[in-house]
Amino acid sequence: MSRECSRFPRTLVAAEIRRVLDQARAEIRRGQAAANVDFASDFASIETRAAQALAELERPSLRRVINATGVVLHTNLGRAPLGKVESLPGYSNLEYDLAAGRRGNRDVHISRLLERLLDAPGIAVNNNAAAVFLALNELAGGGEAIVSRGELIEIGDGFRIPEIMARSGAVLREVGTTNRTQIGDYRAAISERTRLLMRVHPSNFRMSGFTARPELGELAALGREFGLPVYEDLGSGCVADLRAFGIDEPLVSQSLKAGADLVSFSGDKLLGGPQAGILAGKAETIARLRRNPLFRALRLDKMIYQALAETLRRLLFERWDEIPALAMIRQTPEQIKARAESLIAEAPGLRAEIVPGRSVIGGGATPEQSLPTWLIAIAGRDADRDTCRDLHDAERALRANDPPVIARIENDRLLLDLRTVFRDEEAELRRALDTCLRRC
Repeated sequence: MSRECSRFPRTLVAAEIRRVLDQARAEIRRGQAAANVDFASDFASIETRAAQALAELERPSLRRVINATGVVLHTNLGRAPLGKVESLPGYSNLEYDLAAGRRGNRDVHISRLLERLLDAPGIAVNNNAAAVFLALNELAGGGEAIVSRGELIEIGDGFRIPEIMARSGAVLREVGTTNRTQIGDYRAAISERTRLLMRVHPSNFRMSGFTARPELGELAALGREFGLPVYEDLGSGCVADLRAFGIDEPLVSQSLKAGADLVSFSGDKLLGGPQAGILAGKAETIARLRRNPLFRALRLDKMIYQALAETLRRLLFERWDEIPALAMIRQTPEQIKARAESLIAEAPGLRAEIVPGRSVIGGGATPEQSLPTWLIAIAGRDADRDTCRDLHDAERALRANDPPVIARIENDRLLLDLRTVFRDEEAELRRALDTCLRRC
């Protein structure tokens, strides 16, 4: 056994060598390798391949990356970047009431914070799709849920409201048209089978022109008239008012004040926390959801509870700069431009210019809304050297860096937006640009 393989368990090495041998035989059958390979004499290369595969298994695939795209809630990069949260080692009081000395509820770690933030009780499950599923199953299972046709949306990766509704046991009752729905459409559709009036916020698209839909207050009044709960899926979960920074999204608190019995939203979008689905509303409605067996099936892990609780605490005490997504949104173009100028000044070999641009929120939130920014632009043509750099090679080299740097190419320029780059990552970014661009 080679020195590269000797540090791994023998059984694991043997299994990996068998796997590599099977791959080599398959390559020969496909004509990708010489048909006269002598496995006995070529064993060193087989063992090398096995050692490389074991090293890849040993190295974590989930890695920190530098996001220089300017997309704040980048779905492929984990949506909201997390602030510093040190995981608790050992045991914790996840479901233990320290004062009473008996079993407790794990959602107690966020319930007080949610109630202070929203003036309503709340619970959390593992993402907002799960929150929608739980709400529909409990409030409309076996009956009908009335939804406007203009709100039967797909939020990405095949998650569609009609399909999740069918899986939950609720029957979809469509009303209105794609572009216009009136309160009378809901009223006319109510029958003895109706269990829920549902409203879905179009968090990842906008309709304009000849459109109409009832105000949430109107829907809530109709629900009270017929004794039906009103549920709004907000999706993006804006808790802090961001209008001063150019982001106009409905606040969760506004929906609750308008009379919704239940509101659901994501934890890893404009809330700025970890992946979670939060449900808040009337005490009796939340109590029903907690009793549903699905609530246990969809519950959060202790590490997510800790990260979510810390995010909610920072929101409650208005520590905006400790929530990375909100801190990024709150940066002014002037601040970003100054950072870009400083980075270029400290990298004299970097031939780049600073140009105006736009940052986007992303993550299925705030469509058609963007933030003014300044971009570091690296052109494909180097005028001083009369050469043409392959920007796609440069972009790939940045992705292969340690840590990987994710940028974007537009109009024959490699663009980097420091809005989404942490200040303590700037030195790493500068070194990555120097190393990768010299190779391309």
